[in-house]
Amino acid sequence: MVPFSKYLFSFVMLAFLVCFCDGLFPDKRTNVRIINELGDGIDLNHHCKSKDDDLGIHVLAPHQLFEFSFMPNFWGTTLFFCRFWWGYEDHWFNIYVMSRDRDRCTKQCWWTVYSFGPCLLDGRLQKYTLCENWTDKKLQGSGKGNSTARIYNDYEYLEAGEKKGK
Repeated sequence: MVPFSKYLFSFVMLAFLVCFCDGLFPDKRTNVRIINELGDGIDLNHHCKSKDDDLGIHVLAPHQLFEFSFMPNFWGTTLFFCRFWWGYEDHWFNIYVMSRDRDRCTKQCWWTVYSFGPCLLDGRLQKYTLCENWTDKKLQGSGKGNSTARIYNDYEYLEAGEKKGK
């Protein structure tokens, strides 16, 4: 029979470990914001997903925003990717890649979407100056940055319920 003191010691060590780890990551949630800055009268359609979560299809009027939050995973592999479309334009972008974004937007990853690509808010300057290129190849394989998601960029591959934007 195991003495009570060994159980107590194990419980105290577990409690210490949980508190210590929680102290390393005090506010674990990351907030992503997407703002439509395509121009007056142009609605932005978007559909964002991760491996585990489908955030659905949304339409943003000019200057309107969409937000979601999540807890990045322990392994540092969190990825959210989005399809953006309007008019005859159709683009993809990895809106959150933990290996790319953990240092430049720790809690708030706020993006404005322009026709030339998305721009991230630089927290130091409080301006949307960290601009990225669209990912526009038909099929993306594995890799870093914007090549991590496997995507199709043709209208024949529209998902159920998706429509071509105006």
